[in-house]
Amino acid sequence: MITLEEVLSPENMREACRRVMANKGAAGVELTWTEWALAAIVPGLVCLFLVSIVLLKIAPPELKEIPDAPMLAAQELPRMGPMSTDEKVLVFVFVMCLVLWAAGSLTHLGATPIAMLAVSIMLIAKVLSWKDVLSEKGAWDAMFWMGGLMSLATALSKSGFIKWAAALIAGGVSSAHMGWLASFVAISLIYIYSHYCFASVTARISAMYAAFVAVTVAFGIFANLPISLTHYGNGAAPVYFGAGYVSQGEWWRNGFIICTINTVVWFTIGMAWWKLIGLY
Repeated sequence: MITLEEVLSPENMREACRRVMANKGAAGVELTWTEWALAAIVPGLVCLFLVSIVLLKIAPPELKEIPDAPMLAAQELPRMGPMSTDEKVLVFVFVMCLVLWAAGSLTHLGATPIAMLAVSIMLIAKVLSWKDVLSEKGAWDAMFWMGGLMSLATALSKSGFIKWAAALIAGGVSSAHMGWLASFVAISLIYIYSHYCFASVTARISAMYAAFVAVTVAFGIFANLPISLTHYGNGAAPVYFGAGYVSQGEWWRNGFIICTINTVVWFTIGMAWWKLIGLY
C-alpha cells in the first residue's frame, strides 16, 4: 500500500501537478471499499458522537421529549382510515424514483429528469396542483440562487481556472519544502474550506479532486467534512433551509463549528489511526 509520506514527497507532488496540467490521471492509486472503511471507521464514529453532543448545546431542539408518542399514534392511526388514492400514487412515485435512481447506470437517466417525471405524474394524477407548486416559494428561491452558483462553479471548472489554481497551490506547497506532514495539513485545509465557493460536493470534487489528488485517501474522506458550512453546500441543504426554521446566520455559524470539529478530529484522531494501520 502506498503511504501518505510517499505520495506527498516533492517528486510525487511535482509529477501530480504535471499530470493535472496535462489533463492526465494524477493518482494511479486504487482504493478499495475495505481500505476506505478501515481508514474512516474510528474518526467517523468519534465525529458522530461529538457532533450530536455539540449540536444539542449550540442548537437545542425545541421539543426534546414526547412520552405519549406511542399512545398518540395508536389513537390517530384509526382516525386516518385506509390509504387514499393520492397517498397510493405518492407511494408509487416514491418507489419509482428510488428504483430509477438506483438503476441510473442502466437507464442513463439523471436525477433531474427523474425528479421532473415524478412531479409530472403527481400533477397529472392531481396529487399536486400547479398552485401547490407555485406556493413553494422557498424551493423556487433555492433553485434560482443555487442554480446560479452551480453554473458559476461549472464555468470556472470548464475554463480551467480551478485546475490552474489548484496546481499553483500544490506546486507552491511542494516548492516550499515544508515536509510531507505540513504539506498535507496545508493542502487539506485549503481543500476543505474552499467549499464556501461551491454549491455542490460533486462540483467541488469534480473540479478539485484530480488537482489535489496527491493526498489520495485523505482527500476522498475530507470531501464530505465541509458540507455543513453553508446552506447551499450540498443537495439536501436548500431543502432544509427553505423550511425557514434556521436563519442563514445560524446555519453558517453552526456549520463552521461542526466543520471545524470534524476537521480537528480527522487531523488528530484520524491521523493517529492512520499511523496505527500503516497509512503513513
